[in-house]
Formats: sequence, C-alpha cells, structure tokens
Amino acid sequence: MPWPNHNIDNYQCDGYLYIDNHQYEGVSVSRVQLALNVSNLDQAIEFYSKFFKSEPAKLRPGYANFAIEEPPLKLVLIENEGEPGSLNHLGVEVFSTDEVLQSTKYLSEVGLTARVEENTTCCFALQDKVWVEGVDGSPWEVYTVLADSPTAIEGDSSCCQSGQSESIACC
Repeated sequence: MPWPNHNIDNYQCDGYLYIDNHQYEGVSVSRVQLALNVSNLDQAIEFYSKFFKSEPAKLRPGYANFAIEEPPLKLVLIENEGEPGSLNHLGVEVFSTDEVLQSTKYLSEVGLTARVEENTTCCFALQDKVWVEGVDGSPWEVYTVLADSPTAIEGDSSCCQSGQSESIACC
C-alpha cells in the first residue's frame, strides 16, 4: 500500500484542521475519493444526500463534496465539467504531506509516472498531492488537504476538468 495506517487526534494533525477524522471502528483510515461530473448540482446533492444518508461537508458554486463515514468515501460533485454522469477522477485522501511523499516514492518505485503538486489550490482547498494515470487514462490522486480556500483554483484553469491526461484533473 502506498499509504500507511493512520492515527489522527480529533480533527487535527500537524497543526492543520481537518473536515473530519476519517474514523472507522475507532481506527483512522484513508478514504477513497470519487469525483463525478453532474449537470445539475442541486439534484445531485438531493440524490446523494438521500443515498448516503449524509449532507455535503462543503458547498460552493458548481461544487459539493461529501465526507461520508460509511462507507469511508469522499464524494465530489462537479457541475458542468465533462459529460454529465461521467467520472471526473479518483483519489485517496490521506492525513499528511508526509503520506503524500511516501505515496510518491512508492508509486515511482513500482514504475508509475508520478506528478507532484505542492501547495496547490484546487476545488476550494489548499492541497499537496501526487497524480498518476491509471489504466485507460483514468486520473488518480493521493492527496492531503492543508486548508480550506475561498477560491476553486489558482493558476491553471484545468482544475477539475476531465479528459485532460497531461494536466490531470484535481480535487
């Protein structure tokens, strides 16, 4: 596994405040991220709130994310990017930059081309992350959220846009 077992103390780690602590049966765990393109954010929020019995952890114009406890899942909804109902990208949310660095090292050691982004603002969060391209070009990221951000992106406007293998989507 490119990410080790985790311990986190009441939403805080390395001085950063987290949305939640990803606890599963008393043990901290990573959470898989699924980012979907949607045509109507309000309808998608209504459906996924009912489906997962959970409300969004973050809402912004054209963007919502759910921090679902069971099953451990970060569900991201991105409005009007890509084909509605299609996959935007996949990821694994970890607890620290050190874990992102460990993942980067592991992914490189097993022969995957890793692209690192440090202190990048994307999807209304400051993040450290590493990207790899999966089978058939599916974008995967291992990331940690350093802080919340009032803006969706800084710099490159390709953030959260699917179908761009060279500048892989984010969130």
